Amino acid sequence: MLEAQSEKSTSRYSYFVLVILTIVYTFNFIDRQLIAILSPAIKEDLGLSDSMLGLLKGLAFAVLYTTLGIPIAWLADRWNRVSIISIALAMWSGFTALSGFAGNTLQLALARVGVGIGEAGCSPPAHSLISDYFPKEKRASALAIYSLGIPFGQMFAFLAGGWVLENLGWRNAFFVVGIPGVLLAVIMKLTVKEPIRGAMDKDAGVAKPIPFKEGLKKLMTIPTYWGVTAAVTLASFTGYGTGLWIVDFFRRTYELSYTNITLPLALLNGVAYGIGTYMGGYLTDRFGKKDKGAYAWIPGIGMLITIPAGWLSIWASTPFWAFFWLAPFLVGLGIYLGPSFSLVQTLAPVKLRAIATAIFFFVLNLLALGFAPLWVGGLSDIFAATYGEVTGLRIALTTLGGFSLAAAGVFYWTSKKLPRDWEKAMEG
Repeated sequence: MLEAQSEKSTSRYSYFVLVILTIVYTFNFIDRQLIAILSPAIKEDLGLSDSMLGLLKGLAFAVLYTTLGIPIAWLADRWNRVSIISIALAMWSGFTALSGFAGNTLQLALARVGVGIGEAGCSPPAHSLISDYFPKEKRASALAIYSLGIPFGQMFAFLAGGWVLENLGWRNAFFVVGIPGVLLAVIMKLTVKEPIRGAMDKDAGVAKPIPFKEGLKKLMTIPTYWGVTAAVTLASFTGYGTGLWIVDFFRRTYELSYTNITLPLALLNGVAYGIGTYMGGYLTDRFGKKDKGAYAWIPGIGMLITIPAGWLSIWASTPFWAFFWLAPFLVGLGIYLGPSFSLVQTLAPVKLRAIATAIFFFVLNLLALGFAPLWVGGLSDIFAATYGEVTGLRIALTTLGGFSLAAAGVFYWTSKKLPRDWEKAMEG
């Protein structure tokens, strides 16, 4: 009786930790998404081209974000992960607030670099923590819940950013979303406990930290680890390319007010993207009991959905239909998150989980977050010279469908290889 009570208590606390980490990840994406919402106002105030905006949205943030992710993850495999996340949260929130003081492009770029340095300390240790609070059979669902921080973060960013921008200006928007994150960092440190590493695995407390070079060699022998990394990179290229230009698209194409853009986008991200994210984890945990390949082919189906839905949204004649087709696009885009994050944690050795996640994020964020906004902005400038700014941006966004198709193909390949690698991971 006493043992059953203890297990119930532990389970409740696991979900409490998951909620806290999801809120932290929500702040992560609020701060990351905000510049895309404020983009048209920043462009006008500082006189920037689409290419320069793409650089600020992506590469300026992504370079140190991705580079520092690996040494921070190495530290997370050896040190207190709760402390790392708390310090990182306080740092990126502080630099978000400092962005409001930027008087020129260089100062804003430096603030974005600071946000990137802070955010590098979030997901690798967070994924590792979640894997020590939830068993393999529940990890896709748990990481799908954690991944709700992406649509929720974008939803709150659109709500807060749009209203503040319309009423108080773009600089104050950075202050409003940055300062609360520092307070959350204190709450995180005071309420979340560091669990035993491998607590939900058979080698709990036995495995020693793996040296980086040895760990990289180990990961090189797991084909599906690299398969899911490549697939998610391609999928994220579509996601970041669309998400970081969506406000510019609606503002430029339909000449809507910020409120009329951000309120529908907040609703769509919170509901449609949220549904897709949760569905991905739920469906793969369900179908994955009999077919481990489901952890890859279900995300592949999601990416196929984004292609026609995305094109119909981009070329819609009215804002209503553009928002309408954006809903299934976001559902399809959200499906891959939970299953993919779960696969990385399941396939990697217990003492290598944070590093495995960091390498995973290094590849996808350097290429997708770093270059997708620049890809869209650069092509937009090129096509605008011939077709005008509205059509130029539309053509640039249309090219992202090719990345979705490639992602679906790699997910399918991964699904065929996955059962064998899953079995090896279970054998230790």
